[in-house]
Amino acid sequence: MPGIGGRMSTVIKAKISKLLDRAEDPGETLEYSYQKQMELLQNVKKGVADVVTSKKRLQLQQQKLEQQVVKLDTQARQALAQGREDLARTALERKQFAQTELQSLDQQVAELESQQAGLIEKEQKMRSKIEQFRTKKEVIKAQYSAAEAQVKISEAASGVGEEMADVGLAMQRAVDKTENMRARASAMDELEAAGAFDDQLSLTAGQDEIDRELHQLTSQSAVDDDLARLKAELGAGSAPPQQSLESGEQERQG
Repeated sequence: MPGIGGRMSTVIKAKISKLLDRAEDPGETLEYSYQKQMELLQNVKKGVADVVTSKKRLQLQQQKLEQQVVKLDTQARQALAQGREDLARTALERKQFAQTELQSLDQQVAELESQQAGLIEKEQKMRSKIEQFRTKKEVIKAQYSAAEAQVKISEAASGVGEEMADVGLAMQRAVDKTENMRARASAMDELEAAGAFDDQLSLTAGQDEIDRELHQLTSQSAVDDDLARLKAELGAGSAPPQQSLESGEQERQG
């Protein structure tokens, strides 16, 4: 089980690393690093300012102690001149104590000056490195932007190529259909010139004439049948149809 857990952990870390790699923007990463370095530089500068402030404070104390040493030395001389050896001794003891403190302050000030010099040197080196990093950062960002633009252009060109391929296929289909239509039209013209359509029209016209003749025959036969039936109904003793019609006409005139 520990082996499986280890492999799962490795796989998960690899997946996360891959996702982070996709989401990571080199420009943003470089800018973040640059800002962090600038923050460190500001901290160094603040450290230099703090050291200088502490040194100035100690130097003020040095001045006070120096003034106190001179004052105590003067007081000791005055007391001794007045026969007050005890007061002179006390003043000299205080002077000795002030001088000891002054020596300690001198040492502390020297240490602060050394720290200040070291911090200033570090600040200069860091500033130089940051400036170099800034230059490289801009170059890398420009190169990345150019590469990214090239990739986008290549992708766009590839997309256009696919679209143009589709357009080419559609155009070829249109050309094929046009050629087929032109061939069909040419074939129709050739058949028409050869009289193929005239033969069909003649055949149709002939069929129509036969139908009319057949219809007339059928109609004439029906008329003859009706005439025979009327003759049978009138009989032989009846007046001929023509005479009856003439008699009726004379009566209407009289």
